[in-house]
Amino acid sequence: MRLRQIIVCAFSIIGVSLGVAMAQASAATLVKYTVTGGDRINASLTGKPGDPATGKKVAINRKQGNCLACHSLPAPKQQYHGAIGPDLRGVGGRYSEGELRLRIVNSKIVNPETFMPAFYRNDGLHRVMKKWVGKTVLSAQQVEDVVAYLVTLKEASFKDAFAGARKAGFPTFEWNNSIYTTKVR
Repeated sequence: MRLRQIIVCAFSIIGVSLGVAMAQASAATLVKYTVTGGDRINASLTGKPGDPATGKKVAINRKQGNCLACHSLPAPKQQYHGAIGPDLRGVGGRYSEGELRLRIVNSKIVNPETFMPAFYRNDGLHRVMKKWVGKTVLSAQQVEDVVAYLVTLKEASFKDAFAGARKAGFPTFEWNNSIYTTKVR
């Protein structure tokens, strides 16, 4: 099962890296950014805040951010969440906005061994189709939108997770890596 997940994630990453999601990204010059402390980009790439609703759409879209290829997200209507990358539920409580931005722009700056592709990089890439050379996976605005979405993902309390699952009509829900029922005795 684990090998299957790794293979599926690897092919998804290759697809993203080769430009499946690059169709909307611009070939324009990248916005200059400064990495602070080796682990964050504090300033917005666009100079304005991103839109969390748009960011969620980009993150779960299999032809854009494709975060679900490797990560699990609080998107119950989406099938086949990945398990090779960390679960993104609660990520907004674990990392700052700047730390999330750097991980999306180019996570290899933080961890050179990561499988995660650089979503806002257009040089130093290998085996890129000619039509995608010089283009990024996501535009600067899409990066900001995904960051705005991820920042909203705070850990829910058990009470909030239970209430949300019941309200949505789910018979079970996951909280802290355990499965619970929503039935009240």
